[in-house]
Amino acid sequence: MAEACCGTDSRSRTTAHTTGARDENATGTPGAPAAVWQVGELRAAALAGVLLLVSLFLSGVWATSLELAALAVGAATFVPGTLRALLRGRLGVGLLMTIAAVGAVALGEFGEAATLAFLFSIAEGLEGYAVARTQHGLRALLDLVPPTATVLRDGAETEVAPADLRVGDALLVRPGEKIATDGVVVSGRSALDTSVVTGESVPVEVGPGSEVFAGTVNGAGVLEITVTAGAEDNSLARLVHIVHEAQERKGSSQRLAERFARPLVPGVLVLAALVAALGSLFGDPGVWLERALVVLVAAAPCAFALSVPVAVVAAIGAASKAGVLIKGGAAVEALGKVKVVAIDKTGTLTRNEPTVIEVTAAPGVARGRVLAVAAALEARSEHPLASAVLAAVGTTAVTAGSDVEAIPGNGLRGTVNGRKARLGKPGFIDSGVLAGEATRLQDAGATVVLVEHDSELLGAIAVRDEVRPEAAEAVAMLKRQGVAVVMLTGDNSRTAAAIAAAAGITDVRAELLPQDKARIVSELKALGPVAMVGDGINDAPALATAEAGVAMGAMGSDVAIEAADIALMGEDLRRLPDAIAHTRAARLIFTQNLLMSGAILAALVPLAATGVLGLAAVVATHELAEVLVIGNGIRAGRKNRLPRHAPLRTPHQATATARVPARVPAQVPAPDSGGKALLPLSVSVATPSTAGGCCGDSCDSHPWAVDNS
Repeated sequence: MAEACCGTDSRSRTTAHTTGARDENATGTPGAPAAVWQVGELRAAALAGVLLLVSLFLSGVWATSLELAALAVGAATFVPGTLRALLRGRLGVGLLMTIAAVGAVALGEFGEAATLAFLFSIAEGLEGYAVARTQHGLRALLDLVPPTATVLRDGAETEVAPADLRVGDALLVRPGEKIATDGVVVSGRSALDTSVVTGESVPVEVGPGSEVFAGTVNGAGVLEITVTAGAEDNSLARLVHIVHEAQERKGSSQRLAERFARPLVPGVLVLAALVAALGSLFGDPGVWLERALVVLVAAAPCAFALSVPVAVVAAIGAASKAGVLIKGGAAVEALGKVKVVAIDKTGTLTRNEPTVIEVTAAPGVARGRVLAVAAALEARSEHPLASAVLAAVGTTAVTAGSDVEAIPGNGLRGTVNGRKARLGKPGFIDSGVLAGEATRLQDAGATVVLVEHDSELLGAIAVRDEVRPEAAEAVAMLKRQGVAVVMLTGDNSRTAAAIAAAAGITDVRAELLPQDKARIVSELKALGPVAMVGDGINDAPALATAEAGVAMGAMGSDVAIEAADIALMGEDLRRLPDAIAHTRAARLIFTQNLLMSGAILAALVPLAATGVLGLAAVVATHELAEVLVIGNGIRAGRKNRLPRHAPLRTPHQATATARVPARVPAQVPAPDSGGKALLPLSVSVATPSTAGGCCGDSCDSHPWAVDNS
């Protein structure tokens, strides 16, 4: 950034920006100044200002000596770096300021030269401080890791530094402690506060098999965790590294500003030379030489070059601390322009946690018997729909059936209590007296399986992947922002329509293959820039096709983070409209910066060339513009558009990322007089799921997948 603007040698500053995260965490040395007075350039500027002020009350050699001293102190902040940059062939605003200062001294204007050095050193210090502070928020993420961790080695508890943790270590985390690195829970149950990482306020319940992440805070339980990543490559460190890389990715506005600013510096040198040469031919050479020096300063594009980067860095840093990973200025611009949002159903609008929503027993059959026979057949199945059936049984012990085999595309058959039993879709098993009920449940968007025991129809079980409780609110927020919402799914039309109605979406595209989703995203571009929201894996073609690809629930998933332009680290869909509002504000801010700095630049050059403004006035105006641009850009780092939402649900089971799915009993409402138990759309029973499982899009892998179409 500094190279594009001032052309000084900013190796130390750039290094601090890009590597300070790891250095700070390892050494404890702050990577960014905590206060303005700690900035070296500003301390030098203060000293130069004092010397310059005192010189105003003196005369003769004393005044000249103090002016030269002020010049030396101020120039020391940018001249050495300018000369190093010049040796590398880089021309920047620092060179223009150096030439102007040398010229002023040559003309005997020592006070003007000292004023220029004083003001420019202030601008240099403020620029460095602003950029360092905006990036310091990211590095502060690594401070979430505790200074020490407790590990179990040779049967004894040992305190070690997080950097000394090794993969396979047994990490002991007590109530209220932070988790030092990523791992998998071996024993214990607790609720984790993940708000510092994902931005969500709802605690996440974890137990054996659940994956946990660095920086999260343990609740009331004691956890024993097997370490799966060292401190240098855990999810938190990777997140900071990815965001630092993202800050270097430039959008079209930033590239435009740099394409204009870089050639402008040598152009300014040519312009100043022409002003001096042509003016000297028709007037006093001394006057026109001084005006040429003023033009050098007036046309410096520093504020213009800073217009976009400061806002982008501030916006990305603020978003990352709210659980939204934005991968560069291009992503900020793309999401800020979005007019259409295409949302995948499974895992995005829904939680990807299939739940038994209703059990309908045949006349004369107890509801418990329906579930018992179904659970016996499903006892050894790891598919999420099977997990839903087993969770619905509750605490009742399940005896696995024998000789159970899958009938591809139809269901399961086996032996339960010595008698033949079957479970599967209507058609594989005759619906009989339950035909009407099966149709009703399918129309409600549920997957229906029938249960038969000893050739007797026992009942029907309806399973559905319930809509997220915040989905309707998130969709309403998008609509208030003027964004059209379209749901894309590979599920059948009836299931898709039911989920869309619950979420408040009217435009539904169902029964799609991944390539169909990419095609529809392309078609939607006719309505305006499109953002595609999915899981970042099987929606990769559509994510790549959209102007902005958004991955949902990406914490701990390198695949999702790499596939998308924006990654929502948590599971709250309301972060999507928040992110759009945040990036829109950032786009507005850097557009304001571009217009303001461009207008000042256009006004200063003719005023300087005609002698209306002198060197001190131009320097003051130029540096004031830079300060205004920086100050306005920092506003993009405000989090007022990234609020912490009130939870709409109770702490949920963190099994979506569990390596070993744990079957947790869930209470099912007692049946009514008709032998039915129904869960309304607003109720979500936590059930285990495995990667890729769903009620609609991937049910084809299950032997009793139902074709509701």
